[in-house]
Amino acid sequence: MSIRGPVWHPFTQHATASAPVLTARGEGAFLVTAEGRRIFDAISSWWVITHGHCHPRIVAAIQAQAEKLDQVIFAGFTHEPAERLARLLLGVAPRGLSHVFFSDSGSTAVEVGMKMALGYFRNRGEARTRVVALEHAYHGDTIGTMSAGARGIFNQPYAPLLFDVLRIPYPSASGSASASPSPSASASASAAPLTATSSEAQQKTVDALEAACRRGDVAALVVEPLLLGAGGMLVYSPRVLRALKDVCERHGVLFVADEVLTGWGRTGTLFACEQANVEPDILCMAKGLTGGTLPLAATLCRPEIFDAHYSPDRSRAFFHSSSYTANPIACAAAVANLEVWATEPVRERIAKLVSMQSERLEPFRDDPRFESVRQIGTVAALDIKARDPGYLADMGPFLYAFFMSRDVLLRPLGNTVYLMPPYGSTGEDLDRAYEAIREAVDAIAAVRGDAAWDPR
Repeated sequence: MSIRGPVWHPFTQHATASAPVLTARGEGAFLVTAEGRRIFDAISSWWVITHGHCHPRIVAAIQAQAEKLDQVIFAGFTHEPAERLARLLLGVAPRGLSHVFFSDSGSTAVEVGMKMALGYFRNRGEARTRVVALEHAYHGDTIGTMSAGARGIFNQPYAPLLFDVLRIPYPSASGSASASPSPSASASASAAPLTATSSEAQQKTVDALEAACRRGDVAALVVEPLLLGAGGMLVYSPRVLRALKDVCERHGVLFVADEVLTGWGRTGTLFACEQANVEPDILCMAKGLTGGTLPLAATLCRPEIFDAHYSPDRSRAFFHSSSYTANPIACAAAVANLEVWATEPVRERIAKLVSMQSERLEPFRDDPRFESVRQIGTVAALDIKARDPGYLADMGPFLYAFFMSRDVLLRPLGNTVYLMPPYGSTGEDLDRAYEAIREAVDAIAAVRGDAAWDPR
């Protein structure tokens, strides 16, 4: 198997990969090929599709905007879709945020957030230049975001370009997280302080941040709230997130929430920070911002961060842009997405999907071939017990190919299988995916005996 066509695909070893699937259209939770094959998009096409493919309201907004204004330089110009979107975002985001900076991907949204933090302290005359991040984190593939992410196979070739960050240990999960907590439940959980009953690993994380902040040179903590995505779909407690924010507040360190994955309902609330009653200083979003239809990102910040760049001195301006900053068509899609959230029962769909995921995940907890069965919101994950775990384990490509043979798009992270389906997915759709997981492990056993997992 190999691919030698002119297109270079992401995260793909062309020497070993199968030919890519030529997709003709998307319909709800499904991708449809030119031959009519219907593939259940169980990972929302890399975590971006929220309401389903080609939502009619968002498609109509894209079509209408394309006929009026396709693109305009965003330095010295503006347009109604961007102005309206900024107002809407500030209306639904955590309190305290006042300004919106647009970009075009999750990586750039986080890169912008880190640059905002460093510029804030520089313009204030404070020598704070260090960034703190969690072990196993992933924040993107630009130089800055790779630097903040975990070091490993994703970025080893580019090590000479990366800057050092202070890394604190990942807080081990406190158990399967709730999918759709009520406001009162969320408040009580996040308000509870870490006590002697909290795990040693969780306290170690908080203590490590405290020690880092005492250095006096830390500008920002960059964190994926409650769920580390590419690091292995790792879930941790809202209490830990709240404790990390408290440490930042005590030391004047900016709290940068990377909600690129966790935002727009994935963890059961609109933003994951809500479950810990955390109001970030900087909030980064992308993926579900347009419902998954077009690339667009936004970085929201508190007024004091904007004010630190506001000056008659032009050298204190925020120097960042891309050619397509606040593209009008993408902004129109995002406005339509927010209208869908406001007028359709999206939260009810999420709650239903959460329940269906939980019900189908439960039997795997008693299956000795699996471990670390976990769920947060609409996201479910489980690890196949493997002798050779990790992203490059040969189990990953085998599983991907097996799932595709069952017309299910699941893209395992090594031996970690996860589901992150669109919110309108049905029980029948999920049954297809979970049955494929069972069949895949049975197939591994048939070929390798027990060699695919640890005999514990």
